[in-house]
Amino acid sequence: MDVDVASADAGSIADLWDRLTGTQPDPPWWLVILVGLLALGAVVHGPTWRVARNVVTIAHEGGHALIALATGRKLDGIKLHSDTSGVTVSRGKPHGPGMVFTAMAGYLTPPLLGLLFALLLAGGRVTLMLWFSLALLAGMLVMIRNVYGVASVVATGALIFGVSWFGGDKTQAGFAYLAAFFLLFAAIRPVVELQRMRARHMAPSSDADQLAHLTGVPGLAWVGLFAAVSLVSLLAGAALMAPDASSLPDLPLLPGV
Repeated sequence: MDVDVASADAGSIADLWDRLTGTQPDPPWWLVILVGLLALGAVVHGPTWRVARNVVTIAHEGGHALIALATGRKLDGIKLHSDTSGVTVSRGKPHGPGMVFTAMAGYLTPPLLGLLFALLLAGGRVTLMLWFSLALLAGMLVMIRNVYGVASVVATGALIFGVSWFGGDKTQAGFAYLAAFFLLFAAIRPVVELQRMRARHMAPSSDADQLAHLTGVPGLAWVGLFAAVSLVSLLAGAALMAPDASSLPDLPLLPGV
C-alpha cells in the first residue's frame, strides 16, 4: 500500500513537472486578439485602470526590490498603498551604480517583464509563465510590510494559482496572454503620468529626479528612456504574441478583385 502511494505521488510530481516544463497549444487567433483588446481597454478606461494599476505597482516595486538585492543593498521592505502608489526601502551607499540601477528598475520592470512573458508564450510555455509569476509574487510577499500590500499580492497570486490549477488550456492561455498584453500596454501610461506630474512640479522625488540627482543626467532624459523601453517592449512583445498568419481565417475577396 505504501509503495502504491509513493508511486502515485511520484507520478503526480512527474506529471506536474512535465506540464510545467512542457509546451501548451497556442490559443485560437480570436482569443489572442480579444484579450489584447481587453488589456488595452483596461489601460485606457479610467475606472478599470485605477484598479488594474495595482498590478503595475507590484511589478514596479518588485523591480526596485530585486535589483536592490542583486546589487548588494539591504532590503528593508516594500509597501503598497490603496492609491496604487508604493515604496521600496533599501539600505546601502546613497550613491553609486547600485543605487542608480535600483532607481532605474521601477519603470523598466513592467515592460521588460511583459516582454519576458511574451517570449515564454511565443514558445508555448503558458504554465511556466503562470508559475514563474507565482514564484515572483511569493518572493515579494515576504518583504511586504503593510496589510494592503499583503492583500494585493495574495489576491493576485490566488487569481493566478486558481487559473493555472483549475483552468483548462484555453482559459490558462487566455489569462496568460491577457497578463502579458496588459503589462506591455500598461507600462506606458505611468511614464506619461510621471512626466505630467513632473511638469507640474508635483513629483520632486520621482525616480527620474532621483536618477538626475545621482547621475547629473536630466530627469527628462530618464523619462525618455523609460518611454523608449516601454514602446520597444510593446512592439516586440505584440509581434511575438501576434497570431500566426496561417491561423487566420481566409477573408472573401471583393468582387472584381
